[in-house]
Amino acid sequence: MGLRLRIVSAAIAIVLLSAGIGICEPKVELLWPDGAPGARGGADGDKPSLTIYLPDADKATGAAVVICPGGGYGHLAIDHEGHQIAQWLNSLGVAGFILKYRHSRSGAGYGHPYPLMDAQRAIRTVRCRAGEFGVDPQRIGILGFSAGGHLTTTAGTHFDKGDPNAADPIDRASCRPDFMVPVYAVIAFGEPYTHRGSQNNLIGADADAELVKSLSNEKQVTPETPPTFLVHTDEDTAVPSENSVYFYLALRKARVPAELHIYRRAPHGVGLGKGRGPIENWPMECAAWMKDLGLLDKK
Repeated sequence: MGLRLRIVSAAIAIVLLSAGIGICEPKVELLWPDGAPGARGGADGDKPSLTIYLPDADKATGAAVVICPGGGYGHLAIDHEGHQIAQWLNSLGVAGFILKYRHSRSGAGYGHPYPLMDAQRAIRTVRCRAGEFGVDPQRIGILGFSAGGHLTTTAGTHFDKGDPNAADPIDRASCRPDFMVPVYAVIAFGEPYTHRGSQNNLIGADADAELVKSLSNEKQVTPETPPTFLVHTDEDTAVPSENSVYFYLALRKARVPAELHIYRRAPHGVGLGKGRGPIENWPMECAAWMKDLGLLDKK
C-alpha cells in the first residue's frame, strides 16, 4: 500500500469515526489458499483475494456485497472503488468483500475466463461461509465500477447453482448474486459505445464473434438475472451511458426489478462522487433501493 493510499484511507477512517461509524481492521484472504486454478506464477497478482470488511455486530443487517474495483481489466482502482466502498457499506450495516481479481497486467497476465472465475469464487465463498461472516446467504450482492461493473454484470448473467458433488464445500454453493449494483459500468461488447480497452484486455482485439456476444451482457439477461441498481452520467465519454441504458431495457423486457440513475454531470471514475454534484447522491439512493428490497432489514 503506497503512502498516498494510506493517507487517504486514514482520512476516510477519521471521517467515518467522527460520524460514529465503527471500523474493524479488514482481513485479507486468498480465494484459493492452495493456488488459483490456471495460475501462471506465484506472484501477488497470480493470487486473487478478498479483503473482508465486516460491520459492527450491533449494526449488521446480514446483507453482504462483493466489490469489484474498475481499471479496464488492466489494473484495479482499489481505494476509491474498493476500500471507500466497503467502508460506506459498513456504515449501512452491510459486509463488504473487496475482490482482487486477475486481469491483463496482474501476475503473468490474465484474460477471460479468469476474472469471472474469481468473481464466482468470491460469491461462493461468502455464501458458503455466511454463518462465519454473519451474513444471510440469500442476501449476497455484487457491486462494481467501470470494468468491474462489466465483471459484476457478467457474474449476474453467467452463474450456476454449484456442484453438489464437489469435494470443496465452497464449490457446492451457488455463484448467483442476489442483487447487482453496476456503477458507470462497461456492459456491452462489440458496439460503438463499447470501452475497447476493457474488451481488448479481457478477450483480445480479434476475439471470436460468439465470445464477444456472450460477454455483451445486455444480450444475456433472463428473468433469472438478479435485481439491479444502475448508475451512470451523461458526461461519461470513456464509458458512455448507453451501456447502462441498454442493460436496463433488457432487464425491463425480462421483468427483472431494476432502477436506473443517469446524472447529467460528472466524468467517468468518480467513485462515491463526493463533491462532484448531484452524483454524490447515488450512495444514498442505492441505500434507499436496498432498503426497499428488504436487504437492510435485520434478521
